[in-house]
Parts: sequence; C-alpha cells; structure tokens
Amino acid sequence: MQRTDRTAVLAARPRADFVQGPFVNNLTERAVAYIAAGYPVHLRGPSGSGKTTLALHVAHSLGRPVMLICGDDEFGSSDLVGGQKGYQRTKVIDNFVHSVLKTEEDVSERWVDNRLTVACREGLTLIYDEFNRSRPEANNILLSVLEERILVLPASRNGASYVKVHPNFVAIFTSNPEDYAGVHRTQDALRDRMVTIDIDYFDRETEIAITRSRAEASQEDAEKIVDLVRAYRATGASEFTVTVRSCIMIAKVLGLRGARTAADDPVFEEVCLDVLAAGAGNKSVADTVAIRRRQVVLDLLRQYCPADDGVVSLPRRA
Repeated sequence: MQRTDRTAVLAARPRADFVQGPFVNNLTERAVAYIAAGYPVHLRGPSGSGKTTLALHVAHSLGRPVMLICGDDEFGSSDLVGGQKGYQRTKVIDNFVHSVLKTEEDVSERWVDNRLTVACREGLTLIYDEFNRSRPEANNILLSVLEERILVLPASRNGASYVKVHPNFVAIFTSNPEDYAGVHRTQDALRDRMVTIDIDYFDRETEIAITRSRAEASQEDAEKIVDLVRAYRATGASEFTVTVRSCIMIAKVLGLRGARTAADDPVFEEVCLDVLAAGAGNKSVADTVAIRRRQVVLDLLRQYCPADDGVVSLPRRA
C-alpha cells in the first residue's frame, strides 16, 4: 500500500491580507464551536462570498494539516478513497546452495490511497470545496465517515476492508446554492450529518476593509468603489453575481493605471463597465438589455463617484 503524494497535504496559514472583523469572527467562532462539538461544518453561499478562504481560516485555527479536495462531476468514489494503480512485482532468488538456483516471482495489483483515505487515517482537516459539484453517488462514501467514523474500503484493496477514522479528523464542506450551473442536489442523508452555515455577502465595513487590504486602496476610494458595487448588486441588473471580488478588481486596476474614482475619469468608467456591465456574449440577449445594464452603471457612477477636482488618490504602482 502506498500513500498519495505528500504534497497534497497543506499547512493552513492566514493570508497576510486576510481581514478579520466582527462579521468574519462570528462565522469563524460558530464553525469552530460546531467542529468542537463533533459536527462537520458546511459553508454554503454564492460565488465570491469567501467560503473557501473562510474554510482555510477555520482550518488554521484548528492547528492541523489540511487535505483539500475540489468537487468534480467526473469523480467516482475511487477518486476519494483510492484504487488500483498498476501492478507490483516481487522476485526472490535463492542460491543458498550454489548448485541449485531457485527463483520465485509474484505479481500483485498495487493499491494507492486517495485523499479522503489519507485524511481519515492520519487525522487531517478535510476541506471538500464545492463538494456538491461531485455526483451524489460519489459522495455516499462520506456517510459512514461522518456518522460511524468508519471509512469502508473496496474489497479489491489489499489488507483491511475499512479504516477507522482518526479522532482528530474533521471535515469542512463548501458549496454554492443548488440553482448554480453544474451543481448537484445534495442527498438528504449527507446533508443531515452536517451543520450548514449560510453565508451571504459581506457587510459594507468588511467589504471596504477587504478592498483596502487586497488592492492597497485608500479608505475614500475603497468606500466609493464598494458603495458603487453594492448599489449595482442591489439593482439586480447584472447578468452575473457581483461580489467583493469586483471591488478588488476595480481598485487594483485603477491603482495600476493611476486613475481616479470619479465619474469624469474615462479609465474609471471603462474599468467599471468592463467589470460590472459585461454580459455572457449571448446573442439571444436583446441589445436593449446590454444597453440598460451599461446605463445603470453610468448612472451609479455619477451618484456614488461624482466628478472631483482631478486629484489622483489611488497610488500608482511600480
């Protein structure tokens, strides 16, 4: 039996620009409390709501190495547990009596554990990111892991038919809502074994702090950009979900190009339209919809980022 590549095991460390505030601290404390009580935690929310980053932050607070799995529609249970990976040959040559040569060969299938098995056996913190992008039948193997604390292994595996889950093993799951493309409905039995924390978008103060930290923007610029993005999100005009990532994108590009957070700055206008108003390129979408979307962005620009005296507030990067 051989283990998976040890480089798959991560040491969770806080990002240098990770923002902690009341909103994030509350989510972290709740997740840690549920884990301490013996329950897997499921962080569910829209794309860009910070689920994966929060999961890694919670894992860091637990102080154990992390095994990361990303959900995939092509997964089968063997992609989680392990499987046969070729053959292993052993050969014994006996020449104890110099005039007699005895050779014995044996060929056997070679089993390699995958990440779930390694995490269960060694007591790692499992982060199963977007687990509902894997098919439900692939995730059925988790039922006994989370409830009976036993990982049942295929009969084809050499040796024991199950792994007793290490006492330090904990599981953190993340997922997008079920109306997202490429997402499967989670089976009730698995959902019943975990505590789900629904994560919405960050509050205004947290989004401002994240934008300042990740884009190295000033307080004033971060406030303008965040208010603009939040107002656009509230209109429902966007074809895609706009999150704090949009704030960071806008602020970073403006910093690189030395532009102003002002409606009369053509660079600022251009970047906001690119980040916020772009559609999917679907020809079936009427031109009037795209025009309306752009007009909404321009109107909000004038409202939240009025023309100023021309002073550049965002720093120019080297």
